[in-house]
Amino acid sequence: MGKGRLEAFSDGVFAIIITIMVLELKVPHGELWADLAKLAPVFFSYVLSFLYVGIYWNNHHHLLHAARQVSAGILWSNLHLLFWLSLLPFTTGWMGENHFPALPVALYGFDLLMCACAYSLLQMRIIKVHGNDSVLARAIGVDLKGKISLAVYLLNIPLALLGYPLIAVALMLAVAILWIIPDRRIEKQLSD
Repeated sequence: MGKGRLEAFSDGVFAIIITIMVLELKVPHGELWADLAKLAPVFFSYVLSFLYVGIYWNNHHHLLHAARQVSAGILWSNLHLLFWLSLLPFTTGWMGENHFPALPVALYGFDLLMCACAYSLLQMRIIKVHGNDSVLARAIGVDLKGKISLAVYLLNIPLALLGYPLIAVALMLAVAILWIIPDRRIEKQLSD
């Protein structure tokens, strides 16, 4: 089975997720800087989530570029990833609207954890179809950045629930910064 429909559908879902998130940004009631400043938590959570959606979109593109074909397992794994990504507008809004309290931050961290797990599952499915000597398998290697990300997400949930939600948010931002530079491992393998 070709991968064109999978790429087109996924790109559409990514675009819809970003659109929903931006539509949740409300215009301030007032004309002063102080009125705009009240929206800082909402705007920051939007920027953080926009970074994450952009990172996933970019890496998803490279991931599918390494695949020659897709299977039913890859299709379902991709839908699994898109499901968790589609919850980001909700978790983003809840966290930002309430100024980063423990439970919304923990739920946002859980959503990011599930996105990372789903992405890892998608990688594994593609490798299963293409083999352990495939371009993707060689590019991923031990996936240190992926493992670090999962560990931080796992840490963030109890950290937020134990009363340190802003530290959890800072760690989530640190993971986004870790991934902001596109993962060149796949590009490098494809060019060799």
